[in-house]
Amino acid sequence: MTAVEGDTQTPDIETMRETVDRLLDPDAVPETLPPTDAELATLTSLLRGHLELLMPEVEQAALKLSKSSIPRYCALACLGEARQKLAAQPSPAPGGDVAYARRLARALNALCDDFEKLGSAAP
Repeated sequence: MTAVEGDTQTPDIETMRETVDRLLDPDAVPETLPPTDAELATLTSLLRGHLELLMPEVEQAALKLSKSSIPRYCALACLGEARQKLAAQPSPAPGGDVAYARRLARALNALCDDFEKLGSAAP
């Protein structure tokens, strides 16, 4: 889940985005069918793991910026939303598990964006 860059490990954003695409962009992999229940459970677990791995990285990078920084504010807002989504449970209604996984995927996608932006905004 992490790529080695020099002597440090960085989150593997490419792999995270591939997981996101499985749920949010089925046209990205047109030959695949919608996920089965078992695949959905695996994807949901992957998304949760990716979020748990990326959240501290984004928070650490955001907190290095000045308190008046817009990228800092946006990243911290995304972190709050991601935490809420991780704490939530899927709805028992039909399709609730898919909707929950998609919410996690959108949160991960936003954090990937923030991670990349913060990397370029670092002091």
